[in-house]
This record gives sequence, structure tokens and C-alpha cells, in this order.
Amino acid sequence: MFRNYRADRAYIIAEIGGNFTTFEQAVRLIDEAKAAGVDAVKLQTYKANTLSTRSAMFDMENTGVTSQFELFRRYEVDESLHGDVFKYAEDQGLDWFSSPSHQSDVDLLQRCGVGAHKVGSDDAVNLPLLRYLAKTGKPIILSTGMCTLEEVRESVAAIEAENGGKLILLHAITSYPTHPENVNLAAMQTLMREFPNLDVGYSDHTLTPVACLSAVAMGARVIERHFTYDKNADGPDHMLSADPDEMKWLVDAIRSFEVMRGSGIKEPAASETVTRVNNRKSIVLERDIKAGQVLSAADIAVKRPGTGIYPKHFEDVIGRKAASDLKADAVLQWSDLA
Repeated sequence: MFRNYRADRAYIIAEIGGNFTTFEQAVRLIDEAKAAGVDAVKLQTYKANTLSTRSAMFDMENTGVTSQFELFRRYEVDESLHGDVFKYAEDQGLDWFSSPSHQSDVDLLQRCGVGAHKVGSDDAVNLPLLRYLAKTGKPIILSTGMCTLEEVRESVAAIEAENGGKLILLHAITSYPTHPENVNLAAMQTLMREFPNLDVGYSDHTLTPVACLSAVAMGARVIERHFTYDKNADGPDHMLSADPDEMKWLVDAIRSFEVMRGSGIKEPAASETVTRVNNRKSIVLERDIKAGQVLSAADIAVKRPGTGIYPKHFEDVIGRKAASDLKADAVLQWSDLA
């Protein structure tokens, strides 16, 4: 299923669908994705004639105004190439799956032996397709771009009615590219509260890795980011994709954050064992004190190190007698007091 899916860290998906049309291009993307340290690669599985009418148009920043049918037809990947790409990803130790857009696409992926299915935001409310996918019994990752919370509830219910397997929700914004003011990562946390038994993550279409790293800091269990070998390559998704250097930076940053996140228990870190003593403060003597002398506020101060009586006992020390002769700058111990 998800060989690389672990409970203790975010699952990072490199979306390469739409960024290749040949096996050689796919191999380059998979090699670069593996080098960057991702957990999985994802394709897009569709046929133009089952996905779009000939009258449907794109009007987005990354495509301009253009025919959806013609653009999709240009980037179709046939079953043979699917199989070759999936096998290569498998051989590299990466998880692999795809986003089908039609029941026939699901059948193709099933024939390829896919271990999970990803649902794009365009099909997030396509209940007939969701039910068809659910009946495969495979884990499902559902992007929720363009959805209201009620629509997500309805889609989750439809899937869960047919499939008791793993379901993961991804917050997404279906704008290409997505600009910062539209990212709305707080909505991801809304999904977490609404569906506490499901893993929730973020599918990114922004131009930088900032949103992905922020999402992980806010609790995302899965991160999906488009991936390319060249942001200037021909195709609509390259401009909003991470290149190899950016993806490597993102993976490293997420893994560093996961180490920094720690246990959540507020206690001294192991590295503070020495500094807790050396850098804290104690009650010390300002002047020489004779045995039996009563200590006043003027006789004591608070200074480093923290090897003596804690400053919180300052008032308790005042009025106590010295048990023996004590030198100025001595760090007071309770045994020094009568």
C-alpha cells in the first residue's frame, strides 16, 4: 500500500503527472525525486475524451485561455507507459500511484497493480467515481480544492460507505498558481477537527516551498507538491512545480522540523544538563560573614552559577544565621545556615 508511510513523519509526494510525455522524461523526474528524498511519485491518469468536452476551456494563470480537451490530449499517458513508469518508481524504492479521472482510468490503474488511488480536486464531489474507487478497497487520498466543508462531509461519507480502508484528506486550492493570500492553511486544521480519525495534509500549487513547510508545522501528515526537472520546460505545470534543488530543500526542511518538534513535554533538554547548573543563578554572599551573624538583604545577591540556594528562596534566607564563617562571593547552601 504505502510502504514509505510512517506515523512519525510527513509523507511527501512528488506530483510528476503532466510534466512528462516520454519514459526518458519520467525516469529523469523519478531519479531527481528520489535524490530529493521524497516518499512517493504520483501520475495523472486520463483520456481527453472521457475527461473533457471539446467546448471546455481553461482560463488560468499557468495556461491562459485554451482548450482543455486539446491540452489534456497532448499530455495523455498510455497504459504501457504507465506500467513502465510505475515499475521504474518501484525499483527505486518509491511509492507510486495516480489520479484517475474516469472509471476506465481506475480499471487501467488496477491492472497496473496500483496500491492506492489519489483523487484530484476536480473529482472531489464526483460521487459515482468516488464510490467506484472505494469499491477497489485501496487506500484513497482525496484532495478537497474548491469544496465546502459540507461537500467534503458528503464525499467522505460516500467513500466510507464502500471502503473501510485508509482515507486521507488534503486541503488544496485549485488555482494555478496559488498566491499566498489564497492558501488558507487554517482550513486544513478545520478538516483535522472535523475528521479527527483521518490523516489530513496539504496539496500545494504555490510558487515556493513556504506553504508546504508551514503546513507540516501546522500538523499536515501528507504533503503533495508538483515536481519538475526544469521550471521553464514546456507544459502548464512546470512553472508551479518544485525543481530538484527546491524539493531537496523542502524535504530536508521538513525532516529538520520533525526533529525539532520533539516530544511536546516541557522539561530540560538533555543538552541543558550542564547549562542548567552553570547558567542559572543562586543566592551568593556580597561580603564576608561571621558564624552566628544574621543575614540581611544587603548581605546577599543573586548571581551565577546555579549550584546553591535558588533565588526563589531569597526572602527565606534573610534573617537566618550563618552556621560558620563564610567568604564573600560564596554560593550559599542550606547547610551554611543555622
